[in-house]
Amino acid sequence: MQIQQIQNSQTLEVLKNLISYPSITPKECGIYAYICAILPEFKALCFDKNGVKNIFLYKDFMESKNTDSKVAHLCFAGHIDVVPPGEGWESEPFVPLQKDGFLYGRGAQDMKGGVAAFVCAIREFLDSNKAFDGILSVLLTSDEEGDAIFGTKYALEELEKLDLLPDFAVVAEPTCVEKFGDMIKVGRRGSINGKLTIFGKQGHVAYPNKCVNPVELIAPMLSGIAGFDLDKGSAEFEPSKIVITDIRGGMEVVNVTPSDLKIMFNMRNSTLTCLEDLQAYLENLLSAIPHHLELKQSSKPFLTDTENKIVQKMVEVLESQNGFAPMLSTSGGTSDARYFAEFGVRVVECGVCNDRIHSLNERVKITEVEALKQVFKCLLENF
Repeated sequence: MQIQQIQNSQTLEVLKNLISYPSITPKECGIYAYICAILPEFKALCFDKNGVKNIFLYKDFMESKNTDSKVAHLCFAGHIDVVPPGEGWESEPFVPLQKDGFLYGRGAQDMKGGVAAFVCAIREFLDSNKAFDGILSVLLTSDEEGDAIFGTKYALEELEKLDLLPDFAVVAEPTCVEKFGDMIKVGRRGSINGKLTIFGKQGHVAYPNKCVNPVELIAPMLSGIAGFDLDKGSAEFEPSKIVITDIRGGMEVVNVTPSDLKIMFNMRNSTLTCLEDLQAYLENLLSAIPHHLELKQSSKPFLTDTENKIVQKMVEVLESQNGFAPMLSTSGGTSDARYFAEFGVRVVECGVCNDRIHSLNERVKITEVEALKQVFKCLLENF
């Protein structure tokens, strides 16, 4: 692709092209070559592992100035992989359809709209010949919707070895709720998955004294698990709540008690509560009954200081463009922003509305993508 093809703010055309790649996790489908052609001034590093493709594009604007002082490094990040489209679409999910001010296609909101916005913002910024006092980069992965083990996390590990970790990062996940610019994410809750097994002794219901019913063992304690808050939350986070997702036991008959009972649950934890806190609470609660508990932290919580430069600049740009300030939120599921936070990178998430992510007939409002591009361009000009 020639640079001239995306001049004059043709963000929509870039997004259409991105949607046309059927990049279901962990497929990359050639998207990186397409983006590299848009930003040929950037050096490219590839970090591929176990079928996952990651690319890091960067340009040091201070390289020719022979300065020994450390320069700021701003990174735009995102994922090009999408979830499977599923059945029942009204149009072909990988054939972008423009209709009534929207662009339909898998990944339109999550998150090829965001990728198109920052790629085109960078292109326009470069074409304007304005100065940037530092390093500007792009980090993309093909494994955010999957296990995310060999995606952004792995790429950041490799960048740390090369002393190329960013100071600041903007992840263009869809963050808005009702209208563009109403919310950005400055943190995320963590996620802890749990599996609890209560052991009993199977028997005939007519002889309950010969049985040990695990349902009866757990019943008095269930209120201390289901919907229980381990902390009271904070100004930034909701309480860390245990949410039961599955309970099963027995043989689906009415005259035999089960030998064991399995409970699966999840807790989206704030920075106030960790896995060890949950472990200690449950082991104490269940100390009198035979059980086995398994806990796994699939992601850790993080919170970016709202007085930090990247948050302040993003709020300033959005407020100047929209006429109102965005809400600073930590709501929602997990994202790759958590990995940046783990490496000490100050990170914020900003994108389009998220009302149709992962759904049938996913779509994005075209004006939102253009507005997001303008926000990112303004951020570059004022950073």
